[in-house]
Amino acid sequence: MTSHAGRLLLSLLTVLFASQEVRGDEGMWTFDNLPLGILKTRYNFAPDQAWLDHVRMASVRVPHGSASFVSKDGLLLTNHHVAHGAIQQVSGEKNDYLKNGFVAASRADEIKIPGYTAQYLVSTENITGLVEKAVMAAPSGTRKDLLRAETIARLVAEENKKSGLHCESVALYQGGEEWIYRYKLLNDVRLVMAPEFGVAAFGGDWDNFTYPRHDLDMTLFRVYENGKPFHPPHHLTWAEKGASFGDLIFMVGHPGNTNRLDTLAQMKFALEEVVPFRLRNQGRMKKAYRRHASQGPAQAMEVSQQLMSAENFFKVFEREWAGLKDTEAMGRVAEAEQELRARVAENSELKAYAGDSWNKIEEALQLRRTFIKELFTVNTRGSVLFELALHLVRLPEELAKSPHERLGEYRDEKTLQATRTRLEKEQARRPEEEVREFTIGLEEALEELGAKHPFVEALLEGKSPADAAKDVVARTRMHEASFRKELLEKGTKAIQESKDPFILLARTLDPMNRTLRKAQEGVRAVISEHAARIAKARFAVYGKSKFPDATFTLRLSFGTVSTCRAMGTLLQPFTTFGGLFDRADAWGPEAENKSWALPQRWRERRHRLDPSTPFNFLSTHDSIGGNSGSPIVNRKGELVGLVFDGNIDSIPGRYYYDERVNRSISVDARGILEALEKVYDASHLVTELRRD
Repeated sequence: MTSHAGRLLLSLLTVLFASQEVRGDEGMWTFDNLPLGILKTRYNFAPDQAWLDHVRMASVRVPHGSASFVSKDGLLLTNHHVAHGAIQQVSGEKNDYLKNGFVAASRADEIKIPGYTAQYLVSTENITGLVEKAVMAAPSGTRKDLLRAETIARLVAEENKKSGLHCESVALYQGGEEWIYRYKLLNDVRLVMAPEFGVAAFGGDWDNFTYPRHDLDMTLFRVYENGKPFHPPHHLTWAEKGASFGDLIFMVGHPGNTNRLDTLAQMKFALEEVVPFRLRNQGRMKKAYRRHASQGPAQAMEVSQQLMSAENFFKVFEREWAGLKDTEAMGRVAEAEQELRARVAENSELKAYAGDSWNKIEEALQLRRTFIKELFTVNTRGSVLFELALHLVRLPEELAKSPHERLGEYRDEKTLQATRTRLEKEQARRPEEEVREFTIGLEEALEELGAKHPFVEALLEGKSPADAAKDVVARTRMHEASFRKELLEKGTKAIQESKDPFILLARTLDPMNRTLRKAQEGVRAVISEHAARIAKARFAVYGKSKFPDATFTLRLSFGTVSTCRAMGTLLQPFTTFGGLFDRADAWGPEAENKSWALPQRWRERRHRLDPSTPFNFLSTHDSIGGNSGSPIVNRKGELVGLVFDGNIDSIPGRYYYDERVNRSISVDARGILEALEKVYDASHLVTELRRD
């Protein structure tokens, strides 16, 4: 490492290297930097490389969450709520697998999920030195942020070609480190077993993010390759003995995104601008989807995934907002920042390099405040057809430029080809669905920007959002793949002369959106540069005793089966099948829109179940969205549970971890087997899961 930052770090590490111990069981640790010393000291256990390779290679990333291989023939275990969209995709009025559940009696009955992918991490490589070398060698006046992005993209493209794997760039520690992660990509995923939504999400929105819980939030897929069941290099075996209160257990999954290394100014910006907008956005969606679902069972199935997502994210943003207002917790965040800034100020080299970075970030955020509402709103407003029209308008113009001058989504040849394929072949969603989603987007634009804003005026033309959406969808031809392909082939002149209403809207949107993007890129460049400077200063002061923010990449967390104080008492570490039926009996089947109504199959087979069987359990693991579907393993690397939620107090975990109240909630592996065998008559799956 020859850069100024590199020399700075090397000269300071031996002087300033000090431990900043994590609190409690805090941590979403990358596999290259595991806290083995903490584990050994605290729990007298340190996993060896074979153990780590086993759980890493058995862990899988799927859309919106995590999963794990649980048989040598490619059975894949994840949450029902992670798989919800896939189950909805293969359901219909005659076969409503969300309502009625599904069990494949044989492998021939397993249902392929179109477009669904799974991937597991094969290897990683730190490319920080290569990126720094390229940036530092650039002539003066070169845009460093653009060169950095181009260098990373080139290295990833080279790795894709060389490895034959799916490679991604991963920025850790706010850009303090750059990595390449190499994944094995699996494109043939089939539904094997899914419980009824009524028991997978027992308690509905009322019980979401609460505890005690009684949810069978699990689904089984099977991965195929070349038409045959995939044989993963590693799979998790089912533990003969389940977890007990106080046991050390591990979570291996893909936490989505955290912002714990953000500056206090960034968190304040989130409190005042970002989270309130997201809260309003999800509130509108929740209201719209509930209205649609109330029209009947078919309509409810149509928006099942969207409504579940909107309800979930509304509660998430509501609690994140409350967490950012928590003076005690945020006081600890402020103290940590003040300590780091003081340590930086004590050293002349660090002070010169990063001393002013916190102020630079705050200045950039003040500029972002001036256009943040438009940045959130001046876009294609949830319309797929509008998005396709915008690609048509932009593509010829972008292709006429050199790659480094293009908008980001048009620089990479692979992405360009994917966009062309979409324009030529993508099947549009049904008109009524397009109208529904576009109406929600137009309502938001009107409420956020006001009727006099030029973008809103162009969208509505004096009509109501609902009427404007119906009108443009009725008149457009953008739903016709042949029409889009024809325009694409004819090129710029044909697109510019087109009177299609979505093309006209796209031509109005394009310059507005470009202006906002340019402003945003300027702000982002400043924040990116100075966040990386702070990250390097943090390395100099504390080393890598801290873990990086989550990035939907593989992490390992440790914790114990635990309890938590609530409502003046202690919460039980486990719930049971007996508790499930007690809750169902106590509420009755009609209460609160049938939130605690058990499916008929469960009522009929109640007598088969052992009421003392553990069902869900509580643990101290540090988790966030994306961890859903993560396996929980014991010291032997055996499966003992399946993460599906956190408690309500864990939601501010995007910004900080509070060891007193942050808890994760899992389905107990014993409960899964009991349900498969005694409720779903799936002894063939139980046999496969129990087989080594």
